[in-house]
Amino acid sequence: MDSAPVLEVRNLHTHFFLRRGVVRAVDGVSFSLGRGEVLGLVGESGCGKSLTALSILRLLPQEAARTIEGRVLLDGEDLLEKSPSDMREVRGQRIAMILQDPQTSLNPVFTIGNQLHEALARRPEDSGRSLRERAVDVLRRVRLAAPEQRVVQYPHELSGGMKQRVVGAIAISCAPEVMIADEPTTALDVTIQLQYLDLLKELQTSLGMGILFITHDFGVVARMCDRVAVMYAGRIVETGPVREIFDNPVHPYTQALIASVPKLRDQTERLRAIEGQPPALSDLPVGCRFADRCPHAEPRCLEKYPEAVTVGENHTASCWLAA
Repeated sequence: MDSAPVLEVRNLHTHFFLRRGVVRAVDGVSFSLGRGEVLGLVGESGCGKSLTALSILRLLPQEAARTIEGRVLLDGEDLLEKSPSDMREVRGQRIAMILQDPQTSLNPVFTIGNQLHEALARRPEDSGRSLRERAVDVLRRVRLAAPEQRVVQYPHELSGGMKQRVVGAIAISCAPEVMIADEPTTALDVTIQLQYLDLLKELQTSLGMGILFITHDFGVVARMCDRVAVMYAGRIVETGPVREIFDNPVHPYTQALIASVPKLRDQTERLRAIEGQPPALSDLPVGCRFADRCPHAEPRCLEKYPEAVTVGENHTASCWLAA
């Protein structure tokens, strides 16, 4: 893994402007992704993970959402300053994204080959091969059985696992520098999940791309990621190497997430859960956003949001307990 970051997100703020008020969905997010690195972005549903990814690619709902502050640096270039036409060149070719549900990611009225051709046509090559040959090659690369047959089929003719491989093939077709994988195994059964994760890891190693892997599953993080950033209520509360986070979680939210993962070797009658609910993003508290659910909350937790402090090598946490 190259230590130089290929992607840096600095103090990113993306808000929804609704009739009922401003929803601070992404509220000061910062992280970096190195070349050849897999960074896990973890948190409960609704904490801002997917919106962070959409903000990076500038694919926000135009009428309601706006990035009002921050920088998104790809190889030092700020994507937030690029024109819409320049961003169309970035998407797919330099940053690709795999969405959660392959059924809604693929167009049902076009064949698999047609949809691959659209992506491949944006990356001309000198070998003289046809788009169909290149489409078959990229499907073979993601280990989809009978690729010559699949290119003429429609999405409804494929299983969920096959469709997810097709979405992955489209994502890698232009050999991007960064891939954003937004819970790509959610719609797959357990055995197919494992195969798909191994496939993504192989592709990441062979292409040398950085992967931002969005998930709520710490089991997936342990298998896939080099580092992890834990997100809660629009902010990253802890970040560090995966082994360090598992062995020494500092933020009570991280501790609760890890504790809620069932362990096969332990016999228990009841799974552990995090009591309470995340705060409304339209009415966030001034202090720590986890304070109402935290068993260690102190008066100062309600009065001021804690700054990120270093608690280990490349390990930071935003918690008064760590200050």
